[in-house]
Amino acid sequence: MAAQLITGGRVATPDGVLDPGWVLVEGGSISAVGAGDPPVTDAPVTDAAGRWVVPGFVDIHCHGGGGAAFTSTDPADVRHGVLAHRRHGTTTLLASLVSRPVPELVEQVAALRELVEDGLLAGIHLEGPFLSAARCGAHDPAVLRAPDANSVDALLAAGRGAIRMVTVAPELEGAVPAVKRLVDAGVLAAVGHTDALAEDVVPAVDAGASVATHLFNGMRPLHHREPGPIGTLLDDERVTVELICDLVHLHPTVVRLAARHAGTGRTVLITDAISAAGAGDGVYDIGGLEVRVEDGVPTLAGGGSLAGSTLTMDAAFRNLVEGCGLGVLEAVHAACTRPAELLGLGDLAGRIAPGLAADLVLLDDTLHPQAVLHHGEWVPSGT
Repeated sequence: MAAQLITGGRVATPDGVLDPGWVLVEGGSISAVGAGDPPVTDAPVTDAAGRWVVPGFVDIHCHGGGGAAFTSTDPADVRHGVLAHRRHGTTTLLASLVSRPVPELVEQVAALRELVEDGLLAGIHLEGPFLSAARCGAHDPAVLRAPDANSVDALLAAGRGAIRMVTVAPELEGAVPAVKRLVDAGVLAAVGHTDALAEDVVPAVDAGASVATHLFNGMRPLHHREPGPIGTLLDDERVTVELICDLVHLHPTVVRLAARHAGTGRTVLITDAISAAGAGDGVYDIGGLEVRVEDGVPTLAGGGSLAGSTLTMDAAFRNLVEGCGLGVLEAVHAACTRPAELLGLGDLAGRIAPGLAADLVLLDDTLHPQAVLHHGEWVPSGT
């Protein structure tokens, strides 16, 4: 793979913004980063003047895109969905599955596992079926269940290490032992789609749960006399909180309050995108439930409940800065650095530094992506 040099942009590094800065890419990795005049090289040069150069985005909660759902057992569908998000700057992605009967999930996990092993996906996230029927959102309540040991073990066995995160409602019978089993297997245990009280949440966090699945959404609301899952998870330094920053799921003030309290070390932007992301309005399916997308907002047909989003990570990044008032470097932490660290990929992705993968996004001054580099190769534009 040929070397290349990106020069003249505002390069967002762990040590601050290099303006102007340069990044030298060799063999699919970042070999050097610096400020001012770039080194003399025969490598092709990309002039990034007037643009931001940020790490590739890392999305740990995504159900599909470009008209394709990650529930498909057809690898071509999954690849199509991954590419749809990659064009928007997401270079590292977990495929999220919605609640279904365990045998069906086992089949879906086995199909996705091969794409994890191929490197297309960074892993699998199971958002269910161990969720509360009272806070099921766009999950079919008929297939929800308590996390019994046999079901947890069957799913982990199907994944063979590919499952990276599982969302659990902590008030369910067997939830705390399930969290321990997941953590012992090297899987992130997340708390979400829960009607729990604070007293239910704390034992799960003590057992190792370390992620709040789309904080605020699919949860008992925050109350000043009963903090429930929102207050408990947001205030616990052991927990990283996911935020859907489409400015539909959460008001900008709520995003800002949560991000400021959790700080850069515990805030992660996600899309929670469904297959409709990048595919336009229309009728879609999520786990057997009909979803209608109008003006880019997906809701359950007849029910009105939000059903994921049509968000892409570049829009989430832009919304955090322009809509919620956070800084570009704070957005880099939330969309790139922290999620990579959470997945144990901090030495491979999420930062612009020598030795890491050459995953870069060039953003114009309105924070719209102009070009995406994935493992040292430019991602082709298209729809």
